[in-house]
Amino acid sequence: MQRLVVLGATGTIGRNTLDLVRRHPQRLQALALTAHRDVDGMAALCAEFRPRYAAMADAAAAAELRRRLDGATEVLDGATALGELAAHPDADQVMSAIVGAVGLLPTLAAVRAGKRVLIANKEPLVMAGRLLMQAAERSGATLLPIDSEHNAIFQCLPPDSRCGRAPKHVHKLILTASGGPFRETPLDELAAVTPQQAVRHPNWVMGAKISVDSATMMNKGLELIEASVLYGLPDAQIDVVIHPESAIHSIVEYVDGSMLAQLGQADMRVPIAHALAWPERWESGVGGLDLAALGRFRFEAADLRRFPCLALARSALRDGGDLPNVLNAANEVAVQAFLEGRLTYPGIAQVIEKTLAAAARRTAVAADLDAILAVDARARAQAQELVGA
Repeated sequence: MQRLVVLGATGTIGRNTLDLVRRHPQRLQALALTAHRDVDGMAALCAEFRPRYAAMADAAAAAELRRRLDGATEVLDGATALGELAAHPDADQVMSAIVGAVGLLPTLAAVRAGKRVLIANKEPLVMAGRLLMQAAERSGATLLPIDSEHNAIFQCLPPDSRCGRAPKHVHKLILTASGGPFRETPLDELAAVTPQQAVRHPNWVMGAKISVDSATMMNKGLELIEASVLYGLPDAQIDVVIHPESAIHSIVEYVDGSMLAQLGQADMRVPIAHALAWPERWESGVGGLDLAALGRFRFEAADLRRFPCLALARSALRDGGDLPNVLNAANEVAVQAFLEGRLTYPGIAQVIEKTLAAAARRTAVAADLDAILAVDARARAQAQELVGA
């Protein structure tokens, strides 16, 4: 029996993780669930899974949840509680699925405690990848990627591969991208794109922020940086290709010319089940692909005029230092402004580009958590100024 902490339990990844708990009650038990302020969602999940602990980042939401529950679940509140539960001595596995930079602290707490950490949120690896990998090396934590692309790569690597170490005999990693909802939209129409259009992903069901990132292909840019952190390879050995069917989730090319690909339905339960069970395999509730019905696979290069965010992310990775952290912070601010109607769709890339330009002279890597958070705060303030300008 594996006791599981789910950080971000009411989100898409959290709910899919709990579906696996539901399917494998003899193997998995929810020790703790956390959320931001979705009291209704948490109350329902606590009633079903009866975790020992629940935590809400928002204190008022925690008070309301405490009032609704019957006392069988202890309700905690605040960012400190999330970190405490992530590092709880009784936790065997931690699903890190909190969207945004706020997921960094509890993820780092789980890694420092030597847990088996399933990383579904991009931001901790982009902001503080080296810090996380160093902490994992010291504590003996096992890191398993949940992003469909990075999980696909992990499945295609040699069995003795581990995150944070360069894999043997690999020539190149190839991340696939659907191209999002605007892959064929005329360029001169992108300025009129609305948030409602941007969150309508053609293949995946995701939250608003990550759906916008998919539309701009910033999600692929962040995944490019993640892949470099997770697999110890420079940007020159990581490619991105558009694959509209979203059936091939990523490809590993070896030095002998062999290419191994992982295929599957566009359903996050597949990579979640893989990571929860690794190195075994468990039933996920998802069937295989009907290849005959699918018919064909298409591949095309990404148009960087259409997807300038991808070019900005590659540039940040190549230039290094704190620029990936700056990129992530500026993107979060810009996407939120777009969703709130305060910024145009093309304005997302413009804010990120200007924020990176302002930070380019400070390329030294922040050495510790406080310095990393300071870089993040400075970049957010800069981006907020640009949004308000």
